[in-house]
Amino acid sequence: METVEMNSVSLKRPHSEDDVANADEIKRRKISEKSKTGNDSGQSIETVTEQPDKSLLEDTKNEIIPHEESEEQEDEELEDSDEDGDPESFADMMKHGLTESDVGITKFVSSHKGFSGILKERYSDFVVHEIGKDGRVSHLDDFSVPVDDEDPSEETFTVLSDEDKQRLEELQLLKNKETSVAIEVIEDTKEKRTVIHQAVKSLFPGLETKTEDRDGKKYIIAYHAAGKKALANPRKHSWPKSRGSYCHFVLYKENKDTMDAINVLSKFLRVKPNIFSYMGTKDKRAITVQEIAVLRITAQRLAHLNKCLMNFKLGNFSYKNHPLKLGELQGNHFTVVLRNITGTDDQIEQAMHSLREIGFINYYGMQRFGTTAVPTYQIGRAILQNNWNEVMDLILKPRPGAEKGYLVKCREEWAKTKDPAAALKKLPVKRCVEGQLLRGLLKYGMKNIISAFGIIPRNNRLMYIHSYQSYVWNNMVSKRIEEYGLRAVPGDLTLKGATAVHIEEGDVDNYTIHDVVMPLPGFDVIYPKHKIGEAYKEMLVADNLDINNMRHKIRDYSLSGAYRKIIIRPQNVRWEVVAYDDPRIPLFTTDLDKLEGKPLPVLPTDGKFRALKMEFSLPPSTYATMAIREVLKMDTSIKNQTQLNTTWLR
Repeated sequence: METVEMNSVSLKRPHSEDDVANADEIKRRKISEKSKTGNDSGQSIETVTEQPDKSLLEDTKNEIIPHEESEEQEDEELEDSDEDGDPESFADMMKHGLTESDVGITKFVSSHKGFSGILKERYSDFVVHEIGKDGRVSHLDDFSVPVDDEDPSEETFTVLSDEDKQRLEELQLLKNKETSVAIEVIEDTKEKRTVIHQAVKSLFPGLETKTEDRDGKKYIIAYHAAGKKALANPRKHSWPKSRGSYCHFVLYKENKDTMDAINVLSKFLRVKPNIFSYMGTKDKRAITVQEIAVLRITAQRLAHLNKCLMNFKLGNFSYKNHPLKLGELQGNHFTVVLRNITGTDDQIEQAMHSLREIGFINYYGMQRFGTTAVPTYQIGRAILQNNWNEVMDLILKPRPGAEKGYLVKCREEWAKTKDPAAALKKLPVKRCVEGQLLRGLLKYGMKNIISAFGIIPRNNRLMYIHSYQSYVWNNMVSKRIEEYGLRAVPGDLTLKGATAVHIEEGDVDNYTIHDVVMPLPGFDVIYPKHKIGEAYKEMLVADNLDINNMRHKIRDYSLSGAYRKIIIRPQNVRWEVVAYDDPRIPLFTTDLDKLEGKPLPVLPTDGKFRALKMEFSLPPSTYATMAIREVLKMDTSIKNQTQLNTTWLR
């Protein structure tokens, strides 16, 4: 089988000068309506669950562990605002963005001719169903609540007034100086008092209640039984021993990423987000279905949220004795619609047969590297080089391309004054990476950038060095396929269990390209014994890094490395071509449609447009964009007018 050099197929169709003139307005409207994808890890195409490096779990001598603060929960309403200044046009942003070749994505494995199509013209054109460790695909198909005698009555959710709830929330979150809240019992009966007691305890974890007589009237007094610790530790004594401590449920969400969804749920439930657990984070610009577990929150309370939440539905409740662990999933099943395709039936058949039989190169997708003029791998490289001034500069310096107005002003202030306090004043949102770093510099000073950088949450910091590993891996895989094609050769690596071994000359016929893995650079991996092993060393030397010394004096940044298959063959591949006239109508039914009894869309047999409906399953840490890239034979970067956000061209 031959490898195919990449020749990008543009999505751009002829359009009038009026369309060009209106591109900015269309782009702004699209952002407000649907939110662009591909801008950061929270808006990526699919789950990418990285297993933690072994080094992060090991103890090393003479380590420096940077201080890490918990983030303030401030300015949440401003998170998505863009009120200062007009950003540059989308086309201007693309001018400064990355292309696939910038991050080593240059090869294809199939020989068919590429064609164009639009991905995510509607976010509902992209549906992700999580596959659990038992191989079961998550579906939302049951709203019923498991009931037991311990559950509070439905009246629990309505007995408290809005004013009572506001006062109780402020007490629970220690937002005022009150040590208790008194609720007068109107229509005093023992049953009424019991319901109020239950309502306070179940809706406001951490609060206890007692009954008091005051001036001949009965009051329920709510108070903190355990001080500040109470909010973080839900009361153990109030949970039935016969019931599993964790309520597992299926979360169906539209156009919101997993962390945003959990933050919304925690806000409505008045609990901290860290009592939720999940196996992987999912896309924003998509419909996704996944399992979530939450500690000591009843299914009844969760189901009640279905009445007041937009773009979420919760169901399939059960009680279990364990939380969920990141990375425990088997993968994800994707249902994707590519609209307005131009390929012939033969091209489509060739493309999909190749995807099913051969697969695609397991590149890290573009969302791994960011979309601004400063790629995340550059910051990761500076961290590994221990060049902290460069890290600070890359994050804070002015950069070309479209950004929110307040970020532009913040960067300009930083470039002019190098004063963290002055730059911070330009940011209404302090929770972005720039705001976190500036707060750190304000706290620890310009001579202690390591500690200042440590204020950024650990996962965000590690994202940078994982991005550099991915950048190296992509480049090396392209070289490997260019040099040796789609066959196993002596010196390649394969896995025996969890251990990598070299393929020897006498054994090479026992292996195919699907058995070959390549390493992400680190101190605990081996490298191929052919030209590509040397290429790894040369690439790291060019970046002033020593491939034989990937330990860092800060333990978090010591890279142990990992192995990754170079070709992935999707499972459960199915497809069909359908005709349609109206680009606004859905082309398949979702779990929620089925629960609500919505009929299948009726499609014309001879419509103006054609769409490719495709389904496939992928393992964790695999990018669906790279599978779609192999089908369409096109560059998936924003700079090359990606299929991720092309409606504005219409």
